[in-house]
Amino acid sequence: MTETVRRHVAALAPDALPAYVYDLAALHAHAAAVRAALPARVELYYAAKANPEAPLLAALRDAVDGYEVSSGGELAHVRAAVPDAPLAFGGPGKTPAEIAAAVDVGVHRWHVESEQELHRLDAVLADRPGTVVDVLLRVNLPVATGALDAVALAMGGRPTPFGLDPDRAEECVRVLTGDGTGPGPLGRRLRLRGVHAHLASGLAAPEQLAVAEQIVAWSAALAERHGFPLTEVNVGGGMAVDYEDPANRFDWTAFGEGLAKLLDAHPGLTLRIEPGRALTAYCGWYATEVLDVKQSHGEDFAVVRGGTHHLRTPATRGHSQPFEVLPVDAWPHPWPRPAATTGSTTLAGQLCTPKDVLARASSDADGLRAADRVLFAMAGAYAWNISHHEFLMHPRPGFHYLGG
Repeated sequence: MTETVRRHVAALAPDALPAYVYDLAALHAHAAAVRAALPARVELYYAAKANPEAPLLAALRDAVDGYEVSSGGELAHVRAAVPDAPLAFGGPGKTPAEIAAAVDVGVHRWHVESEQELHRLDAVLADRPGTVVDVLLRVNLPVATGALDAVALAMGGRPTPFGLDPDRAEECVRVLTGDGTGPGPLGRRLRLRGVHAHLASGLAAPEQLAVAEQIVAWSAALAERHGFPLTEVNVGGGMAVDYEDPANRFDWTAFGEGLAKLLDAHPGLTLRIEPGRALTAYCGWYATEVLDVKQSHGEDFAVVRGGTHHLRTPATRGHSQPFEVLPVDAWPHPWPRPAATTGSTTLAGQLCTPKDVLARASSDADGLRAADRVLFAMAGAYAWNISHHEFLMHPRPGFHYLGG
């Protein structure tokens, strides 16, 4: 935690908690370091689904080449927050209205998920003479045996709703590129640039690089079979974030060096990556106050303001969110101050469900007292924006942006 964040949270009134606190200067520095670790022919897009808060999007603008959006709502929101930024439009369920809106705002790259989506996009373009869009075919590729077995979230290499099976991708290439003597029936308005294959989330740098090499090799073979120029391959995001050991970060330097070697073998090719969580997770904290501490069957439970209706990540991923305690010395009440004494403390929220747990059976909370403050780290991604805000209708948290 930065000293700026610590001082800011310590100064907040109890009723101003819980609150999300974002260090925008730290975010920009981290994203700039990621950009510096990547070769020139690797484009860095931010996956807005990880955290679409407008101040974060703006803080990233100088460090990223563009943004990936996956709905009409994200499209409009990101376009408004960073109006000049290139956008890539993905997602497996684009509606006709979303497709039309994305065409009209000038989406930079389309990640086409199905044959029907190709036809829907072409039908929209038929009403806009002279408009041509650039597409990448999202392909659900098979990968080396066991390569994705240990990942937290797999979107490819097995049956999923994402992308095209390789044989259907071959057919899509034919309708876009024709027989080599001219464009196919859809190729006049849809320009094939290459392949997109986001297969998994939670890969460390060596595994991520190995998957990227397989995606590029398959894409190059596809282009050679059909005789079209392969100019771009998007290998997705999903770089590992370790909630159990926050200091264990994705090795961007080694990943960048590996991508440079991969590009050396493919002159003229541009690679694109789309990290989300790995860019913003570390810049956000969920700050709250301990309302009560009590023992239950020999274990301590600290009940905090808020809970998983604000920070759903630990419940969905089944982990304990890392945290730091800010002790508060003042105790203005005449009754004894409740405190954790058993050496095993679970930090729970205010919801009427045993699943409302932010950190379970922690020894780091020994001595935690009512009125102390807790800052849950790594809350800059997939936190507020994926949480079930209205359950029990508790107040919403505050949002504080520091160093912007």
